[in-house]
Amino acid sequence: MHLTLLVPELIWPEPNDQLTLGKLSVPGFEWLAARARLDRRPKQAFEIALARLFGTDDMPFGPLRLLGEAIGDAARDGHWLCADPVHLRFHHERIVLADAGAFDVDDDEATALAGALNETFADVGRFHVATARRWYLRLHEAVDHPVEPLSTMAGRRMDGELSGKESRLTRWLNEVQMFLHGHPVNARRQAAGKPAINSLWLWGGGTLPALQTAAWSAVSTCNPLATGLALASGIPAEPLPASLAELLERAKGDRQLVVLDALLPPVLYEDGQAWKQAWQALDDDWFAPLQGAAGRRIESLSIVAPTIYGELTWTLRGKDRWKFWRQGRPLAALARELAEGNAS
Repeated sequence: MHLTLLVPELIWPEPNDQLTLGKLSVPGFEWLAARARLDRRPKQAFEIALARLFGTDDMPFGPLRLLGEAIGDAARDGHWLCADPVHLRFHHERIVLADAGAFDVDDDEATALAGALNETFADVGRFHVATARRWYLRLHEAVDHPVEPLSTMAGRRMDGELSGKESRLTRWLNEVQMFLHGHPVNARRQAAGKPAINSLWLWGGGTLPALQTAAWSAVSTCNPLATGLALASGIPAEPLPASLAELLERAKGDRQLVVLDALLPPVLYEDGQAWKQAWQALDDDWFAPLQGAAGRRIESLSIVAPTIYGELTWTLRGKDRWKFWRQGRPLAALARELAEGNAS
């Protein structure tokens, strides 16, 4: 079997954060990384890195992510965007964006807001709620609206990201923000001390493409975009297994892609403790067991990691497992070397 693991934010983005990196022990990964070849490419968003594994980085992520949802059949017709609910706040005279993963939104609130938007802006398009955190907009008329994926903006300053775009959707979004500001759902949220859902992040616009079949036998994931990419490519999309052992027990075909994105949310929300806990589970369930499987059931392994340090790829062949003279390095040391440009 040829196994590829996509693991966004595998390295904590603050190399000098000893509270997060200092005492983290992940011996399974350290063993693998010591024996693997490391390649480093320019930094890319998680969504771009994922798309590249399907043969291109120029894709309409909106309809593809929708295809991977429970309401995915709707993606097959029309021009779609991700229309994710966000909270914009001023911080030191700058606008900072928080996506819905950073605060609570319940299903009733999402349904009420999307329904009100549909009534008020029926001439623009129609909103669909897949989950409380993931919304979609089907436009009546296609609009070119190139913006970054939400994962690159969450928790970051907005500076020119809103004012610098002069598309019709950007101008319309100003009206949406004023409407959301006065909606009773947000009045209740603010009275309860919760962040208002005062804007939307519109991204990934386009129509569902007909993708060429990628090289994967199957894709295992709980990420709707990865699921949508698999379905659009005619590849089986499997639920994410709990461990490597479960994957090996059920896997059919010799080229498996597994998307392990549990480290991504803690980085977006600057939660070092949650990141450490997620890493420990990944090492216990995936990387440590790979020591015994590499060179046996698994002929080759690739670990692809979009990080702030660049897109990092570790490649391990079966014979590499015998390179016992190579010593593993803690993630803290690797982070510092990457930050200094010295890792190899």
